[in-house]
Amino acid sequence: MRRLGFIFGLVLCLGVQAETIDIGRGEIPVVVPTGYDGSQPVPLIVLIHGYTSSGAQQESYFKLGALADEFGFIFVAPDGTVEKGGDKNRFWNTGENCCNFQGSTVNDAAYLKTLIEALQHRYEVDPKRIFMSGHSNGGFMVHRMAHDYPETVAAIVALNGAAPTALVKPKPISPVNILHIHGNADQVNFYAGGHIFGVPYPGAVAGLRHWAYYAFADATPDEQTSRRDLDKQLEGDETNVRSWADGRVELWTIEGGRHVPPFQDDFNRQIVEWMYAHPKP
Repeated sequence: MRRLGFIFGLVLCLGVQAETIDIGRGEIPVVVPTGYDGSQPVPLIVLIHGYTSSGAQQESYFKLGALADEFGFIFVAPDGTVEKGGDKNRFWNTGENCCNFQGSTVNDAAYLKTLIEALQHRYEVDPKRIFMSGHSNGGFMVHRMAHDYPETVAAIVALNGAAPTALVKPKPISPVNILHIHGNADQVNFYAGGHIFGVPYPGAVAGLRHWAYYAFADATPDEQTSRRDLDKQLEGDETNVRSWADGRVELWTIEGGRHVPPFQDDFNRQIVEWMYAHPKP
């Protein structure tokens, strides 16, 4: 795999040549699978970090780029902007919920859409397999992208963020497939919903039910449920899986899971496989 700029582990030690893309906020590392020659369209995965974090730090946690060769996708993990005051944390502006605490006018949804378009222009990206994943503030952000740009994004995987409080655009012609993963012991973004500086956000179940009704006109839970093992510190298959709209909206509840769960080694594989199973029609 051409590591293309990610400064992780041996990549830095070996000094691998970086490939990047710059759409106005600085260079963003790009991972391209070995053997890519542009003759066939390949999927794209965009990973969005949490508040105070970075793309590189988020990737060191999710480890999605490590699967780019095996699954054959292009991968990027961009950085949000830095606050002008206070601790000058890095953040994504998702709108009303999180985490624009200093009144920035930055339009991160438009920026990420432009990034996807730039990658489509440079590489042969499969338009039916553009996926996004995010954690916390990044989870809020990918939900926002699913709402604002359903014609672009095939599926999102959000960890411990929240769905938009209001889904106000017209019903999408090609809805985004939604996977939301949330620990019910999360003490930062509460599983049952809450407030961030007085602004409410929905709980995991309410948010997913709302998505299912809005996007697929079906808020009745699917009858079949299952379990998964995501958290290495919790015994057994601690994660309950429930779904709506024939599995196009799913909620994985980590029972006892915290805001930053210590994931099993195959967590990255589990979410990439879910993405691949949910392309655009």
